[in-house]
Amino acid sequence: MAEILAYVYKDGFFHLLHPVTKIVFIVVVSLMCIISTNPVFLFALVFVILLIAYLGKLYTEVIEQSRLIIMMSIVFIIITVITMPNGIIIGYLIPIGFPVLGGTVPVTWGAIEIGVILSLRFMILIYAFQIFIISTKPRDLVHTLEKMRMPIDYVLMFIIALRFIPTLQIEGIRIHEAQLARGYNPGPGFMGRIRSVAPIIVPLVSNALLRANVLGLTIDMRGYRTITRTHVREMELVFSDYAVMGSLVCIACGFFVLLVLQIM
Repeated sequence: MAEILAYVYKDGFFHLLHPVTKIVFIVVVSLMCIISTNPVFLFALVFVILLIAYLGKLYTEVIEQSRLIIMMSIVFIIITVITMPNGIIIGYLIPIGFPVLGGTVPVTWGAIEIGVILSLRFMILIYAFQIFIISTKPRDLVHTLEKMRMPIDYVLMFIIALRFIPTLQIEGIRIHEAQLARGYNPGPGFMGRIRSVAPIIVPLVSNALLRANVLGLTIDMRGYRTITRTHVREMELVFSDYAVMGSLVCIACGFFVLLVLQIM
């Protein structure tokens, strides 16, 4: 299983871009997907992001998490159908012939449309953010956010949270394999999966707290809270960064023009 939100060492064009360029990309994509309510445009935006991942040699890493994203999207649609019964009724989640509860949960076209829009927004944000994270070294991201005058405490909180996700994932897999090697048998099926969680959560939380203590001491020893810091490697904006940012600005301007014309 691939690590979630872990940096991938490759030579794709997205890896060569400056973190500021990638942040502009995230901002533009996020604004477009949040403002737009056109499902066709959102579908096209998902396709474009996957095309960018393919051209940047990150398609495999991005698509490996699609099953989880699709499952969450289905959950969004179901929740929307249950909580927002608006529009023309096209059916019932519980058939009319079902005793007592039959026909109590209508499935409306408006609810499905809203659920699809929310799901597409979720997919766009996750895919775009994943491309950004797995193509950017944590060190470069820290330096960039620091140059943007963000408080170092918040920068460290953000980076540590990102790094803890793949670390805890690997740790959980190792603990699960160790429990199986010791003869633990949670049983088959869905209930077996639920029973297998408890022996993993306790040591995982314990190890995470211990790791957090060591990490805090390491941060203090390396002087992250001092006023003056020097960096071994400095990244500079190059022509490709300006070209990409200029293209993103043009795309954003075109989007808002179409929005004013009530096309999006």
